[in-house]
Amino acid sequence: MNCPCGSGIKYKKCCEPFHKNKKKPKNALLLMKSRYSAYAMEQAKYIIKTTHKNNPEWNNPNWEKEIKQFSQSEFKKLEIIFFEEKENEAFVEFKAFVDDFVIHEKSRFLKEDVWLYESGEILV
Repeated sequence: MNCPCGSGIKYKKCCEPFHKNKKKPKNALLLMKSRYSAYAMEQAKYIIKTTHKNNPEWNNPNWEKEIKQFSQSEFKKLEIIFFEEKENEAFVEFKAFVDDFVIHEKSRFLKEDVWLYESGEILV
């Protein structure tokens, strides 16, 4: 099965090693793609593990349950629009085609030993 991130590579060789904690994404773009795949593959713990503690979801007691519910959606395609990475901060603008809607977001990532998703701004 090809990886949901759209790389064209098999899931086992692409994002699964990240999900199974065998590898760490070396940049924020790879982290973003692996998080998209994690939603598609129902890997809620990976989403939580790769989210920065500044994110308000850290205070949500139902967060893991909500991730699992969202993961029941059909993840059709990921389109990367823009990627900018500095030493400890990065931005990825993307469109995620999920069910019958499009999520257009500019995500902010921070690096603390590893890259973490910090926040996202929904774009229209």
